[in-house]
Amino acid sequence: MNYQFQAEVQAAQAQADCVVVGVYKPNELSAAAQELNTASSGAITEHLDLGDFSGDKQRFSMLYQLPGVAAKRILLVGLGERDKLNLDTLNQATHMAALTLKATKVSQVVSFLTEEAAQAAAENAVRQSVIAVADTLYSYNDFKSNKEDIPAPSLESWTFAHQTDTDLAAATRQGAAIAEGMKLCRDLANSPGNQCTPTFLAKTALKLAHSPANLEVEVLEETHMAELGMGSFLSVSKGSEEPGKMIILHYKGGKEGEAPVALVGKGITFDTGGISLKPGAAMDEMKFDMTGAASVLGTLAACVAMQLPINIVGVLAAAENMPSGKASKPGDIVTSMAGKTIEILNTDAEGRLVLCDALTYVERYQPSAVIDIATLTGACITALGHHTSGLLSNNDDLADEVLAAGKQANDEAWRLPMSDKYQEQLKSNFADMANIGGPPAGAITAACFLARFTEGYPWVHLDIAGTAWKSGAAKGSTGRPVPLLCQWLINRAQ
Repeated sequence: MNYQFQAEVQAAQAQADCVVVGVYKPNELSAAAQELNTASSGAITEHLDLGDFSGDKQRFSMLYQLPGVAAKRILLVGLGERDKLNLDTLNQATHMAALTLKATKVSQVVSFLTEEAAQAAAENAVRQSVIAVADTLYSYNDFKSNKEDIPAPSLESWTFAHQTDTDLAAATRQGAAIAEGMKLCRDLANSPGNQCTPTFLAKTALKLAHSPANLEVEVLEETHMAELGMGSFLSVSKGSEEPGKMIILHYKGGKEGEAPVALVGKGITFDTGGISLKPGAAMDEMKFDMTGAASVLGTLAACVAMQLPINIVGVLAAAENMPSGKASKPGDIVTSMAGKTIEILNTDAEGRLVLCDALTYVERYQPSAVIDIATLTGACITALGHHTSGLLSNNDDLADEVLAAGKQANDEAWRLPMSDKYQEQLKSNFADMANIGGPPAGAITAACFLARFTEGYPWVHLDIAGTAWKSGAAKGSTGRPVPLLCQWLINRAQ
């Protein structure tokens, strides 16, 4: 799909298979719709007078070959009440338009929907609308044998047009880059565990390094990790025949010597729970347990496309958590890279075991800020559901930055508390700490565990267990939190 932006476009003169305009409730025309109505001698108001469509949200109406209008089709999309318009409404309207046109023979679209956003929100509106179109058109068919029988959408180009003199081409390019990053994240997460192994993630990262950008990749093998003392990480990967990998990506878009920001992703390519075996129901969804790592790859791919002027270190802690004769057992004690000993009370709390060594390792780059991203706890789903990611942090300013970026990107997080009171739950009679703190406040105690390895830098933990994928009929990766991470990096780069 080709996304572009054009300013000073007259709706009636736009050359396209379809022009998309908004209608407010009740029957109030947007500026672009009003121009089309004037050019067509009132054809739109005549259509609205029939009463079948009045501007309600989640409703649309298609008109064909209006006199005085260059486009072959006009798609009217409901925006609801004008005084309640927000970016979420515009995203829903764009999604509705893309979903409708996906089933037609339309190839070229000119949409005036983002023109309805307030001037201060125009950049966000365009970025998010690009993502909304890409999300609507996304499909994953790599393992279907009849791919040639699956009809491809006719859509080839989507132009975001404004009648006023404004320049949002950069925001459009950013949106397209973020959408591509989300696609990479989703493709990886949707891949089955027998394809998307730690080795596959490493190969994917190395392919990114071949792109024309300041991106370098190194892969730590288990022998190297043993030399570094990553006993916590290796306690997870040793149960599988698939070797674990610590994958490090260096994006050097900023000034030489400038402290990087770091993104650390949990990459458990399949999680059986280990000896603490999970129930069989819905265990197939544990292929999504590497979405943190996939989101780091997707975010860095987007940064490469945007050529953001910032230095980034991405670390993927990739392993498979399996039960075997070599697997860790409840009660085992391991030593982390930081030298701290951990009593493994539950082998299904493995994400924090790979992340803690990755968070220790990343300190060598003297990062200005670190975000780890992990599908870490079911407790976070209980607390926040499937709409909002959990956020915990040791630094208020960084937490505020990330929360603000999430709101901008329509990829929100919510901050949970993380005081020393919760650390008490991680006490162990036999080691420096246990890897679980019991059922109460499970998402918080998981972050408290990680916090013990992040004392040397500002740090945010994102628990995306509830937002990384959908279940049921719409089962699949969401691509989150790539939009949040990209927006945070865009803000930082500026």
